Amino acid sequence: MSSIFTKIINGEIPCHKVAENDQFIAFLDINPNAKGHTLVVPKKEINKIFDMDEAHYLDLMAFSRKIALAMREVISCERIGMTVIGLEVPHVHVHLIPLHKMEDAQFMKKEKLSDEEFKETAALIAEKFNSL
Repeated sequence: MSSIFTKIINGEIPCHKVAENDQFIAFLDINPNAKGHTLVVPKKEINKIFDMDEAHYLDLMAFSRKIALAMREVISCERIGMTVIGLEVPHVHVHLIPLHKMEDAQFMKKEKLSDEEFKETAALIAEKFNSL
């Protein structure tokens, strides 16, 4: 059975895409900890991050880094945090979260954004990503 991320990758479910290449897709989290909270997902459906082969894992980290560099240029925050938990969706995904304080990384408080804010944020990150 396909994960929700595979359905997003296949275009069955819409997303606010930030970037994509042949191996990965990055899109805004629909239930973000903060404005700009982005998920980076391999297109190949793999349940656990450490089950990835080393080259694919390193490519995921490099792609995630480029997304984070773009995010920090357009999102006001102290830093971009990165976490991989993987319990809620059985498909590897990296959370890139704009952080102001430690609590922002705890998945306890969620930010409410309008569809227009999602579109604008995704476009800003995408534009900066494409210029790196």
